[in-house]
Amino acid sequence: MELLKGTLDVLILRTLEREAMHGYGVSRWIRERTGGNLSVEDAALYQALHRLERRGWVAADWGLSENNRRAKYYRLTDRGRKQLERDLDAWHAYVDAVARVLG
Repeated sequence: MELLKGTLDVLILRTLEREAMHGYGVSRWIRERTGGNLSVEDAALYQALHRLERRGWVAADWGLSENNRRAKYYRLTDRGRKQLERDLDAWHAYVDAVARVLG
């Protein structure tokens, strides 16, 4: 299933709200949480993570992954948390509007 434009950012922010994680962990969590219905291509994921980092919505630090590999761990910043709130409000309004048309 393809993601609607702008959806990936809010999915990443929501995922990182739980805990800091590396890119593969973000991708895996989204795939598992959606029962495999959504998967994020690596290129799109890392472009989005870098974009969110440039905007100051996530910050990154190097660490070791669960299999002892060096990995960049991303975490939500205070600015990212505020952006997530705005995005969630907008997303819920969008879903409600579409549901009224389709329902």
